[in-house]
Amino acid sequence: MRYMLLMYRDETWWDAKPEAERTAIRQLAIDTSEPLRSRGIVLAGDPLLPTSTATTVRMRNGKPVTTDGPFAETKEQLGGFYMIEARDLNDAIQVAAKIPSAKLGSVEVRPIVEFHQP
Repeated sequence: MRYMLLMYRDETWWDAKPEAERTAIRQLAIDTSEPLRSRGIVLAGDPLLPTSTATTVRMRNGKPVTTDGPFAETKEQLGGFYMIEARDLNDAIQVAAKIPSAKLGSVEVRPIVEFHQP
């Protein structure tokens, strides 16, 4: 089964960290993901640029309306994702627990709906 691992953190906390510490955290994330990628568990995944670069799209009266930034005001912001293949939810949770964001913020584990095409 496929799962999305959505990694959240407080952007103001991240921005306040010295560059050397952010670089070390990024390297830890790379070091954590490499064995998972080599085992074929990680199907996709990347960090995201800050929410200041986001655009939210809504359709209103048949036309797209855009707003700068994310839709929801939250304490933690989506900072990256992995799409993984896991046996079950417990397996996906074990993978999520290894991601640095689980210690620095949070990781949401969400199953992906499998649409089977004939």
